[in-house]
Amino acid sequence: MQSLDFHPTGRHFLQIPGPSPVPDRVLRAMSQPTIDHRGPEFAALGLKVLADIKQVFQTRHPVIIYPASGTGAWEAALVNTLSAGDHVLMYETGHFASLWNKLAERIGLKTEVMGLPGPDAWRHGVRADLIEERLRADTQHSIQAVCVVHNETSTGATSNIAAVRRAIDAARHPALLMVDTISGVGSADYRHDEWGVDVSMGGSQKGLMLPPGISFNAVSPKAIEASKKARMPRSFWAWDEVIEFNKTGYWPTTPNTNLLYGLSEACDMLLEHGLGVVFARHQRWAEGVRSAVRAWGLQIQCADPAVYSPILTGVMMPDGVDADGVRKIIHERFDCSLGTGLGKVKGRMFRIGHLGDTNDLTLLAALSGCEMGLKLAGVKLAGSGVLAAMDYFSSHAAVLPQRQAA
Repeated sequence: MQSLDFHPTGRHFLQIPGPSPVPDRVLRAMSQPTIDHRGPEFAALGLKVLADIKQVFQTRHPVIIYPASGTGAWEAALVNTLSAGDHVLMYETGHFASLWNKLAERIGLKTEVMGLPGPDAWRHGVRADLIEERLRADTQHSIQAVCVVHNETSTGATSNIAAVRRAIDAARHPALLMVDTISGVGSADYRHDEWGVDVSMGGSQKGLMLPPGISFNAVSPKAIEASKKARMPRSFWAWDEVIEFNKTGYWPTTPNTNLLYGLSEACDMLLEHGLGVVFARHQRWAEGVRSAVRAWGLQIQCADPAVYSPILTGVMMPDGVDADGVRKIIHERFDCSLGTGLGKVKGRMFRIGHLGDTNDLTLLAALSGCEMGLKLAGVKLAGSGVLAAMDYFSSHAAVLPQRQAA
């Protein structure tokens, strides 16, 4: 039988933008014995994680938890609020926005894709003014929902969701606002209630520092009202049954018990430090990594500094250099996994994840692997990105959590 032990000695450097490394503390929590999902102990766990995840999404309203991937969260959001043939506006900022559009088409929605034209379309965030212009032109209010990605994992652009909400309101349009924050929640500032989002989609394997297997729908009262009129077939994804069962800490179907143990622990880690501290450290890590890319003389995939992602940085290769070939060298020689380019940018860039359970030294080690791999691949570098990142991290102190006095 072939061995599945792929890694040499030492810890593997998992620097893709999700799944992110799972902290030992979370792994230990998940190793607890599986309990009866209809028993009283489970109810206590269920009520805790449901309360905790509301704080992470910054909402007072229900957050539905599914034993599924982020793709399930996309489908759940659409089938609970819409009917077959409904018109939805999908703003394309990258590969995952494109995949969400494909899913919407396959389940019978009429999708309209908008975004910036030309090769730079995937190098920017959402343009709220374009959404407002389109909604103003929709005088019959045929558009039922506006769907945008908060943090586009394929490109490294984090869009301004509050601006999208203002655009919808300025157009006086009743469309629902649906936001994919699968790679944003737990890493980038995200405010479901304050920003007026109707359905927020999340996943467990990014900033929440868990293995894949949990997805989320945070829902507004407006979205719940829409679900009562929606006619899209749904059973497993149906919000109404889940919300009713959740009132006592249970689910209508079998939940992923041990992942919920992990979710409880991950929420404790985020909330003990404080979300503001968590978001600040991600911004700091991101700028340190970007300083390395600039020192190398390479382009950052996201072309707009105003929407640089705190979760990942896309590194563009010079013409004629295969990014996947560079990644292969880095993985084989230095046991460091980097994200591939997806869709339209495959082979043109790689992605460095800097999210979740990481620190300055982890990132410096990953950047060292990148720098050595780039040189081995024959990429001409302007300077040392590792030294630039060291200078940044040493001159910019980390924001630390406030310790409670004993």
